[in-house]
Amino acid sequence: MAILLDEKSRVCVQGITGAEGSFHTRESVKMGTAVVAGVTPGKGGTDLDGIPVYDRVSDAAEKHGANVSGIYTPAAFAPDAIFEAIEAGIGLIVCLTEGLPVLEMIRVKQALKGSGSVLIGPNCPGIATPGVGKIGFMPNFIHRRGNVGVVSRSGTLTYEMIWQLTGLGIGQSTSVGIGGDPIVGCGFIDILERFECDPQTEAIVLIGEIGGTAEEEAAEFIRTQMTKPVVSFIAGRSAPPGRRMGHAGAIISGGKGTAGEKFKAMERAGVVVEKNPAEIGLRVQEILKVKK
Repeated sequence: MAILLDEKSRVCVQGITGAEGSFHTRESVKMGTAVVAGVTPGKGGTDLDGIPVYDRVSDAAEKHGANVSGIYTPAAFAPDAIFEAIEAGIGLIVCLTEGLPVLEMIRVKQALKGSGSVLIGPNCPGIATPGVGKIGFMPNFIHRRGNVGVVSRSGTLTYEMIWQLTGLGIGQSTSVGIGGDPIVGCGFIDILERFECDPQTEAIVLIGEIGGTAEEEAAEFIRTQMTKPVVSFIAGRSAPPGRRMGHAGAIISGGKGTAGEKFKAMERAGVVVEKNPAEIGLRVQEILKVKK
């Protein structure tokens, strides 16, 4: 079993004919992803390596049973691509595009309410379930099937964490990059809740960043609602206040959202906190040995 992306997932790729969309579609197929269709307005009737391309997401859903969408369109078109996927009844939408305006994301969040659709992203590295496939930018070779869930705001640290685990012989159940923008679809708690209910997942790695309160809220959820062990790292310990560091959401404002505050919240919640990112895999290894 896995969360979000599983054996029943049938993927359509919005923006499949663009440079990013075509490259990452081919990589996804190599990893075993069931990509059943692509969508690019005006390119309907063509194909990519035998994958049919349609003008509308609804066609991919009706003709091929597509229930998952990966969005690689430019930022100017990405909000409309999300709305179209919601209207077509797509259950899981993964938007990789960065640069979506905050006001547009507010509209997206409103459209998601009561829709039955789940959004990962935007501005994220995607999602991967070893043995099933992936949507997004994560390299194929870093993954190994197993029982550790990974959830992260940082794309690069997502890759690093997965590769660390794999190098130690520790496989992953599902890895999710939720994105680093101020407003995203699924947050930490949404993913943690799914990992808690997933029988395959035995431990979780949570990679946070400075800015906002998502990590503190996740810590409270872990303290009160979770039974599975969590290892956490927070990026941005040396970031100066008032300056955005990388992601749009990674900014310390009014003295709040610092790495120190987030580390303390995690420690109070009983999370295994590691301040050296190179040692996170070893902390997971120790936890799994104790569980055995």
